[in-house]
Amino acid sequence: MNALAPLLQSYADQKSLNQLNGNCRTEIAGVRYFRADGSSGRQPLVYQSGIIVVGQGTKEIHLGDQCMRYGAGDCLVVGVPLPLECEAFAERGLPILGLSIKVPSQLLHRLVNQVAEHGSAHRHKISSPLGLMSETMSTALNSAFIRLLHALHDDQEAAILGTSIVEEIIYRVLIGNNGHVLFDLARHDGQYARIAKTLNFLHKEFAENITVEALAEQANMSVSGFHRAFREVTTQSPLQYLKKVRLTKAKDLILADGKRVNDAANLVGYSSPSQFSREFKRHFNATPKSLSNR
Repeated sequence: MNALAPLLQSYADQKSLNQLNGNCRTEIAGVRYFRADGSSGRQPLVYQSGIIVVGQGTKEIHLGDQCMRYGAGDCLVVGVPLPLECEAFAERGLPILGLSIKVPSQLLHRLVNQVAEHGSAHRHKISSPLGLMSETMSTALNSAFIRLLHALHDDQEAAILGTSIVEEIIYRVLIGNNGHVLFDLARHDGQYARIAKTLNFLHKEFAENITVEALAEQANMSVSGFHRAFREVTTQSPLQYLKKVRLTKAKDLILADGKRVNDAANLVGYSSPSQFSREFKRHFNATPKSLSNR
């Protein structure tokens, strides 16, 4: 079943990615390759929505009081962007390798409509509205990922076949055991879809003065109902979620863009630099100033 590992490694060899610690774009739109030299401790991250497979190594996700482990042969389906904590485990001294696929909204809606037209609206019982689930890949899904990796080794195949293989992968996830994580995003009137829209809004307007009351009104829900639904999907309150998004954005501004600490704090919506520094240290176990000095 683990035929992905050698293909992921040969792709790294071909594209000179053996020094990569992080992720990068590939020749197929929406598909990213990720690699890490070795294990890493538990650290805060924001997982973007999409489909993730690990071909080598294992990852452990901590979301609230829930823990989810996935590795070679597993597929992680992320319906909404989620601030969480992740721990990575290398095995036998080998690097951690994998792929992630972004799910375009228009493609998702088209596939959901096509599946529904053929009488296959998601039949699986939804045990949890949580916006993230892991499962062992089916033979068909694993085969599609193998073909995707073969296409990535050839620029012509990537250009001609890449999009159709990605579409097949999204389809196979939709009809799988955790397809509801994506399926329900296309149902505009559903509670899950309304919270997903709120999360997208928060990731765009995180620097604004945002209240739970305004978010609930935007979602056309009562404050108590919105608060309950939000926690069911993300395991945290709206304000906790917003704070983690702001802190993650600030960290990116400091590390990637070289912003000064006070400027980064202001850009993500903090009016008090001392409060920003305090919450940043509590979240990342490091001061923003220590990151800016690297």
